[in-house]
Amino acid sequence: MKKGIIATLCAVGGAVVGAAGAGKVLKGKVAYKSKMSEKHLALYLMMNQWVKVKQENKSIADYLERCGYKEIAIYGMNYVGETLMDELQDSNIKVKYGIDRNADTIYSDIDVVTPDGRLSEVDAVIVTAITFFDEIENKLSEKIDCPILSMEDILYEV
Repeated sequence: MKKGIIATLCAVGGAVVGAAGAGKVLKGKVAYKSKMSEKHLALYLMMNQWVKVKQENKSIADYLERCGYKEIAIYGMNYVGETLMDELQDSNIKVKYGIDRNADTIYSDIDVVTPDGRLSEVDAVIVTAITFFDEIENKLSEKIDCPILSMEDILYEV
């Protein structure tokens, strides 16, 4: 009789511990997916604003020139960074280099360095990784003495 009760208690206890562990894993997955969803929504809204800027015949290059920026670096060399580089290609704005945590795996027409690497002087750094802007700005401001601009802010100020 005691063995049956102990076995039942062990089984129930194991089930409770297992369910708690599974719940923790599930909660972590939901939090990650929620964070990624928010990131992609922010990127979508930014890219939508970029289309509106283009439809109004406004230019990021003209904006940067008005602000006195001639040489820039781009932080975040994913599709947003590459698109910005393409847009500035035939302008008076020179993209001197890119900055990306995954610099070793990125193929680009410009040099790409890690944030921990040597950052050459530029007039401004444009951060395309908008959901992490505050963290990136804090880190970069310790390494380089120039304005650090959010791509999102630029698109709403153009």
